[in-house]
Amino acid sequence: MATGQLFSKTTQALFYNYKQLPIQRMLDFDFLCGRETPSVAGIINPGSEGFQKLFFGQEEIAIPVHSTIEAACASHPTADVFINFASFRSAAASSMAALKQPTIRVVAIIAEGVPEADTKQLIGYARANNKVVIGPATVGGIQAGAFKIGDTAGTIDNIIHCKLYRPGSVGFVSKSGGMSNELYNTIARVTDGIFEGIAIGGDVFPGSTLSDHVLRFNNIPQVKMVVVLGELGGRDEYSLVEALKQGKINKPVVAWVSGTCARLFKSEVQFGHAGAKSGGEMESAQAKNQALREVGAVVPTSYEALESAIKETFEKLVEEGKITPVKEVTPPQIPEDLNTAIKSGKVRAPTHIISTISDDRGEEPTYAGVPMSSIVEQGLGVGDVISLLWFKRSLPRYCTRFIEICIMLCADHGPCVSGAHNTIVTARAGKDLVSSLVSGLLTIGPRFGGAIDDAARYFKDAYDRGLTPYEFVESMKKKGIRVPGIGHRIKRGDNRDKRVELLQHFARTNFPSVKYMEYAVEVETYTLSKANNLVLNVDGAIGSLFLDLLAGSGMFTKQEIDEVVGIGYLNGLFVLARSIGLIGHTFDQKRLKQPLYRHPWEDVLYTK
Repeated sequence: MATGQLFSKTTQALFYNYKQLPIQRMLDFDFLCGRETPSVAGIINPGSEGFQKLFFGQEEIAIPVHSTIEAACASHPTADVFINFASFRSAAASSMAALKQPTIRVVAIIAEGVPEADTKQLIGYARANNKVVIGPATVGGIQAGAFKIGDTAGTIDNIIHCKLYRPGSVGFVSKSGGMSNELYNTIARVTDGIFEGIAIGGDVFPGSTLSDHVLRFNNIPQVKMVVVLGELGGRDEYSLVEALKQGKINKPVVAWVSGTCARLFKSEVQFGHAGAKSGGEMESAQAKNQALREVGAVVPTSYEALESAIKETFEKLVEEGKITPVKEVTPPQIPEDLNTAIKSGKVRAPTHIISTISDDRGEEPTYAGVPMSSIVEQGLGVGDVISLLWFKRSLPRYCTRFIEICIMLCADHGPCVSGAHNTIVTARAGKDLVSSLVSGLLTIGPRFGGAIDDAARYFKDAYDRGLTPYEFVESMKKKGIRVPGIGHRIKRGDNRDKRVELLQHFARTNFPSVKYMEYAVEVETYTLSKANNLVLNVDGAIGSLFLDLLAGSGMFTKQEIDEVVGIGYLNGLFVLARSIGLIGHTFDQKRLKQPLYRHPWEDVLYTK
């Protein structure tokens, strides 16, 4: 066991099993104390490597993350404290691994319920190798103004209230972590504060005892008096009694063993900690308090009188000139985390993204405010989901059915079109699904599948301006622009595209109005007089009919219709539909185990 001070303002730790809040609290304490370097040198998160971003005052820092204890110790040889936040199931093994590292001097085990046999092995190894174990079942410890373990002393507000940002004159040791926070507060009220505080842990076999730390405090010049808080159960306090009896401790000790109320109960009572259970008269709080009182410790008559006992002892030492009270200093202001400040209403911060179509923060996701359960229970389809996510409203069933028909009719156009070809070549090159799909989608443009928006835009402009088909087509010709939605490589006036016919039939049967489609048909009649392949194609049919859907449904203003066409909603239908086919082609090539594609020489014209 160490014989003097455990920590200093340069002490650094390795933190096992990443926990954001206790690490940030340690770093905030560092800043409060004016440390030049963060107290957390590295984080050990089994299976992970990289960096974790945290704040050191106003500065954002990156703390290295290591996958093993050995790697962390090798990378940070000056870090000699191991703070173990592992669960009780793995705490013993990881603690032993840390103790066996030559660079590690102190191990703090936060978990409670560590098997007692494992704890005894840790204690034996630590004592044989002059190392210190704090815990199990500990909140840790604190060197005022220098270093703290994890969540010790709680929030920054509590730390400031307890004056822990600078060293005082009192050494404090307790079994209970929760009660140690209370005593830090008590000690700060009636003295100049603590120099060091340790919570040894509430399990039956703590890695270090009350007397271990009191004996250390006796060797630390800055500690002028000691406060001990024990509890019923076990016999740890008797080692302190023996040390006092033998004169090993020459500083005033104020002590109290809690649990005196246990005698009020007719049966044996467990008081929170595993070790807080009396096993006989000697382990009772009354017996321990009496034994400490008999060997010279200042023991009050009740816990309520403990504060007065501490105050009187401190004031006596001041009168005797043995303590010169520490001068108060003003700690720096810790920058408040943005999320905390927002929740408390202290600041307002702009958001970075606006979303009006979906929300997954509640009990279930919603699309445009409609809960997912309602979508399923009402039997809504893909067209309904598109209407909610794209148009932010529930469109009539004939509209959503039309959307679904468009997707089905445009899902695939065979393996020879440029999009499918690119997807096939990419898949055969061994690329993954997403890469193959994107390769095909990148081909979509005005000359392949991306003409729906343009068709709608030009048909709408011509119809709204009252242009005759002749005036429209000839004006486009003068501008050198092909009429989008007109023309097909295979289909002719006497061999119409079946998809166009199906869309037109559905619309004429279900739509309130098909004025834009009929205008497109009139344009087709004129263009067919010029050439037999200038038929209305599927892009033109979808583009004109979508105008009728938007205008005829009565659910969109003129401005909204212009916006839908301008943004590119209609080409979105083709992209969505064609993704189905491109994914199919990817799976087809993978399933067939097709080799790398190489274009045949004979299909290339080589010229000089």
